[in-house]
Amino acid sequence: MKKILIVLFAALCLLGSCGGVEPPQEETEVVTFRQISQEEAKTIMSTNREAVILDVRTQEEYDSGHIKGAVLLPVDAITEESAREVIPTKETQVLVYCRSGNRSVTASKALAQLGYTEVYEFGGINTWPYETETW
Repeated sequence: MKKILIVLFAALCLLGSCGGVEPPQEETEVVTFRQISQEEAKTIMSTNREAVILDVRTQEEYDSGHIKGAVLLPVDAITEESAREVIPTKETQVLVYCRSGNRSVTASKALAQLGYTEVYEFGGINTWPYETETW
């Protein structure tokens, strides 16, 4: 019985010394943006004249109708440089939309990865109940 206890004790010591150590894990940066309603986006547009309304569709789609005051930056053209050309600072509120809401999510993620901290995605113009303009 004494030998069994010694063997069990030795086994527990060995298992205890290697089982609790985990290899270091890489830290992953959390990249975020907020999804808001179109009503919330309209409120921000009305109260913050510094906010950038970003249309991430194509030039042709933009020309056929866009939200008043929106600037065009197609989702496929988003780079550090192109974003800097239309968004004054990384802390500027950016309201992002497209046609139906898919490209605006992709664009919002890209802007957040570039370090923009106030990115708000609000879907697509196809359900926008407010005024639009055409060129």
